[in-house]
This record gives sequence, C-alpha cells and structure tokens, in this order.
Amino acid sequence: MRSLARRFRSVTRLLLPRTCSSRACACVDSNNMATIQSEGMDPDRDRDTAPILAGDGGLRRREQVRNQFLATFVSTLGPLAFGMVLGYSSPALPDLKKESGAVHMDSYHGSWFGSLSAIGAMFGGPVGGWCIEALGRKTSLMTAVLPFTGGWLILAYAQNLAMLYVGRLLTGIAAGMTSLTVPVYVAEISSPRLRGLLGASFQLMVTIGILLVYVFGNFLGWRWLAIVCLLPAVILIIAMAFMPETPRWLLAKGRRPAAVTSLLWLRGPDVDVEDECADIESNLQQQESMSWREFTQPSLLKPFAIGMALMFFQQFSGINAVIFYSVSILEDAGVEGNTGAIIVGAVQVVATFVACLLMDKMGRRVLLIVAGTGMAITSVTFGLYFQLEQNNGHNSTLTLATTPTPTPAPGPDLSWLSLTSMIVYIIAFSLGWGPIPWLMMSEIFPSRARGTASGIATLFNWFGAFIVTKEFDDMVKAFTEQGAFWFFAGICLLGVLFVFFVVPETKNVSLEEIEAYFEGKGKPRSALQTSAYSSPPLEES
Repeated sequence: MRSLARRFRSVTRLLLPRTCSSRACACVDSNNMATIQSEGMDPDRDRDTAPILAGDGGLRRREQVRNQFLATFVSTLGPLAFGMVLGYSSPALPDLKKESGAVHMDSYHGSWFGSLSAIGAMFGGPVGGWCIEALGRKTSLMTAVLPFTGGWLILAYAQNLAMLYVGRLLTGIAAGMTSLTVPVYVAEISSPRLRGLLGASFQLMVTIGILLVYVFGNFLGWRWLAIVCLLPAVILIIAMAFMPETPRWLLAKGRRPAAVTSLLWLRGPDVDVEDECADIESNLQQQESMSWREFTQPSLLKPFAIGMALMFFQQFSGINAVIFYSVSILEDAGVEGNTGAIIVGAVQVVATFVACLLMDKMGRRVLLIVAGTGMAITSVTFGLYFQLEQNNGHNSTLTLATTPTPTPAPGPDLSWLSLTSMIVYIIAFSLGWGPIPWLMMSEIFPSRARGTASGIATLFNWFGAFIVTKEFDDMVKAFTEQGAFWFFAGICLLGVLFVFFVVPETKNVSLEEIEAYFEGKGKPRSALQTSAYSSPPLEES
C-alpha cells in the first residue's frame, strides 16, 4: 500500500506547481537519478517519463509529460461515452417497461434493446480499423462522434421501438469505433514507461461512464438520460480538435515535419525528438504494405492470436452478463437494484483507478493472472449462492431488468454471499481483464497491420459481448444460474493458464521493441517472459 500511495502522489504532484527550493530539489534529483540507474533505466532515453518513477526529483520535467496526460484525458472522453452506451440499458429498461403505447418494451424486445449496441459495435470495429489507417487516429475519433450524436438524439426523441433500436445500433457503432481508436491513439502518443498508466485509463473512463449512467438514471427518465449521455461526445469533438495526431501515423504518411511538431508537443519543447523519430522511421522502412497472407506469418500470427484470445477470455469471463443485467442480479440477490448497481459501479471505478497505478509497476501478466484467479473463485461462490438458494426452495431467476423479479421463498438470507461475490468479481475484473486486453491490443499488433488486426479483434470482442448478452437468459434456463457462473469460472481458469504460458510481458517496452520481438529479432529489455520457467530476458547490446 505504501508503494501504491507513493505512486499516486507522484502522479498527482506531476500536475501541481512545484514549491520546493532549488537546493532541496537538487538533492532529491540527485538521489532519484541513482534510483533510476539502479532500476536499469536509461536516464537519457527515459528522461521524459522520469517524473512518474522518480518522485519529487522528476518534477522539473513535468511539462514534458503533462501534455501526454492532457491528450489522453481528451481522447478518453470517447470511452466515457462508450461506457454510457454499455450502462444505458440497465436504468432505461425498467422505465421503458412502464411506458404505454409504441415505446412499451417487454422482455423479448428488451433483450434486443440490450444487445443491439453490441451488434452495432461489431460493425464499428472494422469501420474504425479502416478509418485509423486512412484518416488518422485523431480524425477517426472525431468521426465517431457523429453516430454517437445521431444515436442519442434518436433515443431521446424516439416514438416507437424501431427508433429505439436504431438509436442503440448507432451508439453501438460509435462505441465500436471508439473502443478500437482510443487504445491505438493513447499507445502511440505515450512514452514507454507511461503507456501502461495512460493505456489503462481507457477502461477507467468506461467504468466512470457506466457509473454516471447508473447515478443519473436514478432521477432522470430514459429520454433525458439519453441527452445527458450525448454531452461527452460533444465535448470530445471540440477538445480533440486541439490535440495532435500520433507521430507514428504522420511518419507513416511521410509527414515528418508534422510528426516532429507532434512529438515536441507531447514530449516537451526542450526534448530532442530526433532519436525517437529515427527509431519509428527505421521500423516503418523495414515494413511493406500488409497483405492478408501475412496473417499466416509468425510475426503477425502470434500477436494476432494472443490479442484474439485475450478478447475471448475478457468477454466469456461473464463480465457483460454482470454489467447488462446488474440491476436484476442484485434484486434477485435481495439487494435494491439501483442502489446496488451504483455501489458496484463505484467499486469498479476505484479498482480500475488502482489498476492504472499498478499497470507499469506489477506488469500486465501478473495482474491478468491474479485477476483471473479472483474472478474464477468468485464465479464459483456466485454459483454456490444460487445452488444454496435452490436447496432452500428459492426459485430466483436471473433475467433482464424488464422481467419481474420473483418473490423469494422463506429461508436463510444469503444476499451477503451474492453481494460479496459481485464486488470481489468486479474488483478482480477491473484490475486485470477489463483494461489489459484493450491495452495489449494496441501494443502487440505491428504498425503495418494495427488498423486491420485491431478491427478484427474489436469485431470479435463485440461479437462475444452480443452472444453473452443475448443468450445469457437461454443459458440460465438450460444450465441454471449456478451452471452459468460455474461455466464462467472455467473460462477464467483457462484464461489464467493461457496468460501464464503464452502471453509476454510488455511493460516499459517501446512499440518498436515489441514488434522486433515478435519478428524474432531479440527480446526487449526488462520484458517478454512468458512463464515462470522462461529464461531471463536478453539484454540489449
């Protein structure tokens, strides 16, 4: 906890004015330089990220990373809007059930209402993959605002079920574009030692978006809630106009002066960015235009397979069943639905924030393994709750919020078990399987195939979200509630084994070094072990 507190202070102090005396700061700088060198860091190469790791002594360079935080914050307004799309159905569906006339929604139509955003996102992923290569990462993110705006306005003024469906479909397309574009944008503007912290902010903003929808849904009707959900997208398109395009995309398009300007804005006006430009250009010159045949080559096939597997385990761990059906899950467990959903949303935000701080400290692999283990255990206990309820004669059914919740039969109150399982599961997911698959997708795919591969991975992720969301009710009817959660527990355990034996560590490593690793050109410094039995990483010559 002390280490975590120090890391939190270093991040917050980075954005605050410096107040120490010159002599005192010089002493701290000297001590921290020794710390940097003892950790194997190159003080010249990593000077732009030293403030995060070096505490007070690095604050003299806070301007060199502040802009990276600013650009990340602005771009992650997209995930904030994306999170609102995910959470909207939970408070909206009970209201739509109470409506009369053309917008009245029963259980069958409610299941489609909850699932159509995932279908839209399946299309949005490939569209975003094409856009980030053709239009650039920045322009693609701004383009995603259009379906966001159209979708929320249609939902706000819907007069029938068809308009509700179209609105959900459009916001889903925007969410798919955003879920692909933002991780790539953040990864390409970030310094290696900041990339985990900044990259994990994608999932943090998603969870904040979900929480905000739960909170506003407590006192706003579904129409006004749609208007509120539109606001982040409006702010995004205005603020993003002042942010830079990523240097890698600019260099790939032969726009070197613009790339230098972008790097100077991101790294600081006094930083020599020529070496970074040269590294990116050297990597780009060794690449040719991507062809589909390359997906059979190990240099692309292995990272692509890893990325797809991470997306599979993220979705089939059961998280979307928990999010989309959170209100009815908590009501079925004896907890007042809306209040419980807000509590769970708040826990998710706090846990994801902690994950941001730990991402570059503990690494991706450790967090995935610890989180997957925790998710497996809590899925088992959740199944145990339903088994005990059944043994006690309770006939609880886990369904969409539009389905009436059965009155519990008399017996021991086991709601504490379901609530504890829910909270621990959300914490575990938020620490690992929530942020890391999206982060690693932006890290491990080679630059020449980043748009195409990310588009396919995003489509696959949202296809999994659709399957889990649409078919979860049928799964529960076929296998019972306990069977469903025990199935998710097995998937979580398989994910842990996959990470332990296959997934490499990418913390503190440049995107160019990761690409070289998968091409068989050596292991980057301080990373890319794939199990406890792997040999130590090779040192750079």
